[in-house]
Amino acid sequence: MRTQHHRRDIKPDRIRALELLASCNNGCPEGILQAHGFAISDMDELVHAGLAKASADRVVAGSRTIEVARVRFTAAGRRVREKAQR
Repeated sequence: MRTQHHRRDIKPDRIRALELLASCNNGCPEGILQAHGFAISDMDELVHAGLAKASADRVVAGSRTIEVARVRFTAAGRRVREKAQR
């Protein structure tokens, strides 16, 4: 019997990314996701699938203000994560 794969099927590493996002109260800075082994393309895939959203935030580091991307859950991302935990 052949198994059908649906577009909504999500790869295990994307579930791991959603788990990491769940552990961040205000979303995760892009650098934290990269430090955990996620590529920009992984984050783009989550955003494109509607499971996460990205926004630009300004952060003061010493005397400099820098802009960082922050990735946050969406309601759809929460549902996918919850479904994967069952």
